[in-house]
Amino acid sequence: MYKRPRIIPTLLIDNGMMVKTVKFQNPRYLGDVINAVRIFNRKGVDELCILDISATKKVSAPNLELLHDIATEAFMPLSYGGGICDMDHIKRLFRTGYEKVILNTCLVKKPNLIREAVKYAGSQSIVASIDVKTDIFGREICMIEDGHIKIRKTAVELARYAQELGVGEILLTSINDEGSMNGYNLKLVRRISDAVSIPVTANGGAGSLEDIKNVLTKGHADAAAGGSFFVFYGRKRAVLITVPEENKLVEMGIYDE
Repeated sequence: MYKRPRIIPTLLIDNGMMVKTVKFQNPRYLGDVINAVRIFNRKGVDELCILDISATKKVSAPNLELLHDIATEAFMPLSYGGGICDMDHIKRLFRTGYEKVILNTCLVKKPNLIREAVKYAGSQSIVASIDVKTDIFGREICMIEDGHIKIRKTAVELARYAQELGVGEILLTSINDEGSMNGYNLKLVRRISDAVSIPVTANGGAGSLEDIKNVLTKGHADAAAGGSFFVFYGRKRAVLITVPEENKLVEMGIYDE
């Protein structure tokens, strides 16, 4: 485990509104994304991940006006995924102030775009998003287009393929655990982390600091991302933008002093 692994809030955008899903379904409206960004500024998060699920589902271009407003407010590094389908989108996102772009469907349908993006921005700025769904028989199936389309590659095969294309990082999401707050899929995360030499950010299932510690140690992830953990509080899931305090992370052994 790195001395200071990244802990990354992931914010979902649906038609310009901040939402939270469970297993990629039933988006719940949470409020204004700009206000959330301002709160995360004050709390000093390491990085912020913005995913536009409506742009992905509708195959529409990124909402650059909203993304510009977010970038203007944000003091931390930003990554973005959703609706990216050509180099013009990628170039405009970098010009807007985003440090990383996240690509999911293009990984399968437009591998040459991945190569071109890596050549343009460098591996460190291109993230492959791998979404994995476990079926009733326990089989792991990789999905694209916001979890709607199955592909034949296994998660390990897709991760290695992404690395071969030149991406510098993998955002790995367990669809079954997304929004559950019941812990990460540690076996899946460890399998992917051990299969590639590039950093893996685990996403889907964070509900406690123990979950985050487990995915970094037992799951061998390089970073831990989450949604519900950063926007909900208590059993009734009241909306509250929150980030664990530094001293708590030190006490848990997640950060070194």
